[in-house]
Amino acid sequence: DEHSWRGLAMRETKEVRVIDPMAVPEDGTSRYPAPFQALAAKRFRRRLGNAGGLANFGVNLTRIAPGGQSSARHWHARQDEFIYVLEGEPTLVTDAGRTRLAPGLCATFPAGVADGHCLVNETDRDVLYLEVGDRTPDDAATYPDDDLAARASGGLFHFTHKDGTPYDA
Repeated sequence: DEHSWRGLAMRETKEVRVIDPMAVPEDGTSRYPAPFQALAAKRFRRRLGNAGGLANFGVNLTRIAPGGQSSARHWHARQDEFIYVLEGEPTLVTDAGRTRLAPGLCATFPAGVADGHCLVNETDRDVLYLEVGDRTPDDAATYPDDDLAARASGGLFHFTHKDGTPYDA
C-alpha cells in the first residue's frame, strides 16, 4: 500500500527520507592508524544519518561480532554521544569499571566528561545498538589507555600520538 515502506531501500521526498536500515551497506572500515585498527575489526556500522542526509548529527546502526569492541576507550571534548542497545548484551567499559548492558538500555556520554568508554562483546552472539553523536566542529578525542589522540577537521578525525606526532601512513 502507499503508506508501507518495508522492502524499499529508501522513500524520499524533499523533506523526509524513510530508510530501510538493512538496505544501507555495513561498513567495517576504521580510520584508526594501523596499530589500532584491530580494535575495531569486528565492528560494523550502517551509517543511517549519512544515508538520510543528516548534517548536524550522525546515527549508526552498529553491530559488534563476538570478541569485538566498538572502539578504543575514549572520550570527546565537544561531542555528546548516546547509545541504545537493541540486541545482545555488550559490556560498557568506563573508568568506573565494567557494566553489562541489555536490550532496551541506553548510555549517554556528555561532551567534556573525562571518562573513557567503549563497548565490548564478551558473548557468543552479535550485539546491535544505535549510536548517535553530534558533529560539533573542532572536537577532540582522548584515548586514556593508548598512545592515541584525535582532532576533528574537515568532518573527519585525524589521529596522532599523544605528543602530536603523526602515525606513519
